[in-house]
Amino acid sequence: MAIKKSELYSSIWQSCDELRGGMDASQYKDYVLVILFIKYISDKYAGVPYAPITVPKGASFKDMVALKGKPTIGDDINKKIIAKIAGANKLTGTIDVANFNDPEKLGSGKDMVDKLTKLIAIFESPSLDFSKNRAEGDDLLGDAYEFLMKNFATQSGKSKGQFYTPAEVSRVMAKVIGINPKITNAQTTVYDPTCGSASLLLKVSDETDKNISLFGQEMDVATAALARMNMVLHNHASDIQTIKQGNTLATPLFLDEHNRLKTFDFAVANPPFSYKSWSNGLTAQDGSISDPYKRFDGYGIPPNKNGDFAFLLHIIRSLKSKGKGACILPHGVLFRGNAEAEIRKNIIQRGYIKGIIGLPANLFFGTGIPACIIVIDKENADNRKAVFMIDASKGFIKDGNKNRLRYQDIHKIVDVFNNKIEILKYSRIVPVVEIEKNEFNLNIPRYIDSSEPEDIQDIEAHLKGGIPNSNIEALQNYWNVYPTLKQELFEPSVRSGYSNLKNGTVTPSEVEVPKRNIKEVIFSHPEFISYREQVDNVFNTWKKKNKTILKNLAIGDKPKLIIRNLSEGILKSFTDLRLIDKYDIYQHLMEYWASVMQDDIYLISIDGWKTDFIYDEKKKEYECDLLPKQYVINRYFIIEKEEIENLESEREALASQMEEMIEEQSGEDDLFAEVKTDKGKVTKARLQKRIKELEKEELNEPIRKAAEPKVAYKGIATEEDGKDELSILKSLLELIEKEAVLKRKIKEAEEKLLELLKKKYKALTETEIKDLVVTDKWMTAIGNDVKSDMDRISQRLTQRIKELAERYQTPLPKLKNEVEELEKKVNAHIQKMGFK
Repeated sequence: MAIKKSELYSSIWQSCDELRGGMDASQYKDYVLVILFIKYISDKYAGVPYAPITVPKGASFKDMVALKGKPTIGDDINKKIIAKIAGANKLTGTIDVANFNDPEKLGSGKDMVDKLTKLIAIFESPSLDFSKNRAEGDDLLGDAYEFLMKNFATQSGKSKGQFYTPAEVSRVMAKVIGINPKITNAQTTVYDPTCGSASLLLKVSDETDKNISLFGQEMDVATAALARMNMVLHNHASDIQTIKQGNTLATPLFLDEHNRLKTFDFAVANPPFSYKSWSNGLTAQDGSISDPYKRFDGYGIPPNKNGDFAFLLHIIRSLKSKGKGACILPHGVLFRGNAEAEIRKNIIQRGYIKGIIGLPANLFFGTGIPACIIVIDKENADNRKAVFMIDASKGFIKDGNKNRLRYQDIHKIVDVFNNKIEILKYSRIVPVVEIEKNEFNLNIPRYIDSSEPEDIQDIEAHLKGGIPNSNIEALQNYWNVYPTLKQELFEPSVRSGYSNLKNGTVTPSEVEVPKRNIKEVIFSHPEFISYREQVDNVFNTWKKKNKTILKNLAIGDKPKLIIRNLSEGILKSFTDLRLIDKYDIYQHLMEYWASVMQDDIYLISIDGWKTDFIYDEKKKEYECDLLPKQYVINRYFIIEKEEIENLESEREALASQMEEMIEEQSGEDDLFAEVKTDKGKVTKARLQKRIKELEKEELNEPIRKAAEPKVAYKGIATEEDGKDELSILKSLLELIEKEAVLKRKIKEAEEKLLELLKKKYKALTETEIKDLVVTDKWMTAIGNDVKSDMDRISQRLTQRIKELAERYQTPLPKLKNEVEELEKKVNAHIQKMGFK
């Protein structure tokens, strides 16, 4: 079966648990990812002629499994597995960075043996079989690395920002530099001078759907090794030799035949922010900067302790005459003065900056400062008269202790940037003339005011009452969709410029509109109903078209292409609807894709429409990944389901009744004290024993009474009715026995339903499976999200109107009158009590 990302993550997390404690998170990820790499290439390429990666005989993952439990396991992994693979594929210095025979990190003796044995065993799971899985642009190792970074970066206490670019930011950069399948071929070159794990390069490659040439340089040895492994896992094995290790600024390793910097079609980078040691290797004896590659000529030399512009100028010099690129840098590069101001001025005057995208703060590991993407375009530099700016700082979601761009944030940034769409408080085309007037300061707030307008209190309304018309008109986007609703809700005040909420007045539609019924009025208004129907029609049209497409899914289909068409289609469908945000709808679809639909379609692309109803040992129940049983039950066995639900409801009522009875008798003189266990639970066996003891007592012996008065329980008599302890215990026993009968009936009903399900799953036709999965599972879930979004829109309108009504409902004169009336009442009471 196809591997699911959720299972991959679970296995990696389990692997990390085996190594936790012995080393830092930034170190043990290297061990886990090396084993993942060997498992992957063994499943994919072992014994395959002309494979891009050679798996030598005796060096596969199976051979690694054979080492489990051996005293020499660590040394054997190093020499018999990793060294052989590295030697056969020119990967020395890549996959042999992590030492599997290091007692300081892995323990010594039996401790090391047990730890490595358990680690290997985790990857033996049948669910981690990569033999049928192709990366297809899906970042398996990159996602695994991202998963590790997101879970452990904060634990190690070391900065990870310089090694890893969040996948969401990588996608934005890949999409705004202008690369696409129409303009690329095998000769197209992409360069990242600080490539980290190469995830940014691979995201650019994903945008082309073609084999292009990737080049990267990374200073950190272990991270460069990870980048080369990442290339292999993404069918870029031929590019592993173009990932080089070294200091890009001091010793750039991509040079032409004249020892000048090699130039590329595209470049992307996420260099270390404000790197203080950037000039190492470039400083002459007199302390000046000596750069043989002329990167700073005509621009200026960056400050000694800040290398942000050094990396940007390196990218500019490394681009061809029509080259395009993007670089992530801290916001300081947009406005800092002195040497950086001069460099910024020279870059702007050459027309190289196409655009600037301001990102939210706290996106990157290792730093919380906000950053921006500077988009470079040399091709159209001579004619550039403006810089396109986007303030995307407010579009994100909290993800643990970091922020993260949502799917909708990514798509909106890309749409707006690539189409140069000006949106108030979000994006703007800024003329270079205006930038020049601001002394070439590019600080985004100078050009885009993204602040939200203050909700100003109206003093006159507080003094004299009424809702300011300005507050009502501020809701114009709603009135554009519901033009007569405003008249249903408001009426003019006696004072000009103010209105009152209709309260107790019968409207022409005979709907009474007191403040408490605002929601009812909105939700029942004909224009609201009509708009809701319009939204439903748009969704149903999209659903009808795509149900057919989804039902035709087959083995070999590419999930990435499917979701691209689905998501772009739903964006287009909701584009012309006012009020509802098409990007919100897009977000719902993408979230459902990530949580459910992606795994489903990967299963179909590998195994077809298979619905094996099998027993899950972990969950201890029968399950089916593609078609969970609740959908089959809801379609075919609703009567059986309702029968079980009714029995469960009866059982819960009995349990509640027993709990109430026992709780009421608890206290100092607990009637049930002798029938409770040490944990305070009443058991049937103890209850029966106590009843027998009481029944053996002589008939004329005084009956022991409970110390506290008792109350009646639904037909159960108490002391006040002359009943005794024996009667109450028997009543509780009767309830316990009734509950046991119900539990038995529930179990029998569930077993009967399970047998029906087993038969039904075997009898399901492919047509039935497709309809259940596409209609009942996928489309119903997406449709419910669209409806919930519609509800939220209307609830925001309701809440705002209530807020305004409550804010101004009691003006100052009315408050004074109320105070005077209360004062009169108090004085009258005081006089009655004899006080003057």
